[in-house]
Formats: sequence, structure tokens, C-alpha cells
Amino acid sequence: MTIRRAARDDVPAVLALLDGATEWLVARGQTEQWGTAPHSTSPRRVAQITGFADYGGLWVGEDAGRVVGALAVGAAMEYVPRASEPELYVRLLVTERASAGQNVGGILLGHARELARAAGVRLLRVDCFAGGDGALVRYYESQGFTRDVAFAVPRVSEPDWPGQVLVQRL
Repeated sequence: MTIRRAARDDVPAVLALLDGATEWLVARGQTEQWGTAPHSTSPRRVAQITGFADYGGLWVGEDAGRVVGALAVGAAMEYVPRASEPELYVRLLVTERASAGQNVGGILLGHARELARAAGVRLLRVDCFAGGDGALVRYYESQGFTRDVAFAVPRVSEPDWPGQVLVQRL
């Protein structure tokens, strides 16, 4: 797999990865994380991914010319507590379901670590959905992150979205 900085032309491929992940979650009965609607039909999500690309913080992993994963890094998301030191924040990590078991996410997180080190930053943070069976939190722990602070994002007419911030010292 090769990793390269993404451009606006890559936004549809990243949205397709998100749509595929949502379809997989829905098929498993797990609609609490991202709901059931495709990300590619959400103006907010399209604008977010486009912004990641325009800002220069969006990266894609390719295998044989096919985008199999995406990583966005930058400033912390607005809904999480701020760090007390300089950091690099993983804003998005998504992989193609057909590539499950090939460590695509781990390779992309390794790229995030390299970016942080190159910037002279010793703290890498990420947040994730902390509901359901907790599998996503355990995934990040298996990648060397430790739990920091739990949080909840209020939603209208739905239960709050449970989140977990995880940290890794470099």
C-alpha cells in the first residue's frame, strides 16, 4: 500500500469508503455510530471531507491504484476537550471493508505518527464512538492508544453520541 496526500479529486473515493463502512455497520445492526444514511448524500459530510482535502490534512492509502483507506489529521474536533500541549489529531480514519485484516488502518495510523514526529509533536490523539460493544475503542487500544476522556455529543431528538478520546505519546 502506498500513502499519498489526497486532493479534491479523492473526495468521492473517501466518501465511498465512509458509505461502505456505514453499510457494513447497518448490516450488523449498529446504527448508533453513523446512522443509516450514506455520507455521500450529506452536504455537511461532503463539505467536511472536502475541507480536509483543501486544508492538506487528508491522506489516502492506495493498493493497485484503488483507494483502500483514508486518514485526516489536523486540529482537534470542536466537540472534544482541548489538549494541554501541542498535538496532532486524527480527525478521520476509515478503511475499505474488502481490505479488512490487511492492517490498512494500522499503516495509516503509522503515517499519522510519522507526521506528528516530523512536526515535532509528541502527542497523537483520536476520538471514536464509544457505544455499542466498545470494539472501536478496543481497536485503538490495540494500536497503542490509551483512554483519556469520555465525552458525549448532544443530538436533537436522539440520545447523545457517546465518544472516547484516546491518546498516544510518541
